[in-house]
Amino acid sequence: MPNRPEVVLPHDSAPHVGRRAVLVSLLSTGACLFSTNSSKAAASAQELFAKAAKGSSKTIDHSAWDQLLKAYVKPNADGINRFDYKGLKARGLASLSAYIARLEAADVSQLDRPEQFALLANLYNAKTIEIVAGRYPVKSIKDISLGGGLVAAVTGGPWKAKVTKIQGVSLSLDEIEHDILRALFKDPRVHYAVNCASIGCPNLATDALTGAKLDALLDAGARAYINHPRGFSAKGGELVSSSIYSWFKADFGGTDQGVLEHARKYAEPALAAKLAKATKIDSHTYDWRLNDINA
Repeated sequence: MPNRPEVVLPHDSAPHVGRRAVLVSLLSTGACLFSTNSSKAAASAQELFAKAAKGSSKTIDHSAWDQLLKAYVKPNADGINRFDYKGLKARGLASLSAYIARLEAADVSQLDRPEQFALLANLYNAKTIEIVAGRYPVKSIKDISLGGGLVAAVTGGPWKAKVTKIQGVSLSLDEIEHDILRALFKDPRVHYAVNCASIGCPNLATDALTGAKLDALLDAGARAYINHPRGFSAKGGELVSSSIYSWFKADFGGTDQGVLEHARKYAEPALAAKLAKATKIDSHTYDWRLNDINA
């Protein structure tokens, strides 16, 4: 991949965060309508997962996704997993679409919470890959516009468009991530489970998430990202972290101290030494270039 400076975005410029402040800063009217529609969408999405079948033995077969990941995710020596979008577009889109269709038809009310989480995260990732591969080549997922309202027009990306469904309920990627996964599961490790097809994002793993292995895979994802320079690094005596920890600080307790406490749980010795006396994060960074093996 050619050398190129990282793209550093301010707190409110994450295109899939859906912050109303982005819209308010650009428009003096229409915010109430946007807020009402967003609330209705969130309620509809959450209703699907209002209940879980605690103790259920029912599982979803993610083997097709697992095979696709192993075929097209390419771990690199620099610790960043790239994806072969060109290869998938040529040979694997039909298999991917068939897998997505099976997830969309699943009766989520029959699943326990770990199985629901795995289904949602896998669907998010699979649909993201399908969107990018179907429009490949692109330099960044932000270059893909599928509509989705005024905020989507400002920030770019496919996150607000209704691109999938579960049991007939149409959903955007934002609704899966923010209105269901983050809102209902309240597990900060969700940020290591969903992948936005970018270099700055936590790796898309070579293993599909499953309910049975969920905790272990989420912990592995957290450990890999936090100990990579994309997650945390010290530059010129200052502590730099991924913009994820700024955009979603609320998920880590709402303070730098909460973020640092989370990071220390997974930090390996080299990073742990840097975090031991840290009391704040000096700056944040994120790279929106496509995680493309062919770039």
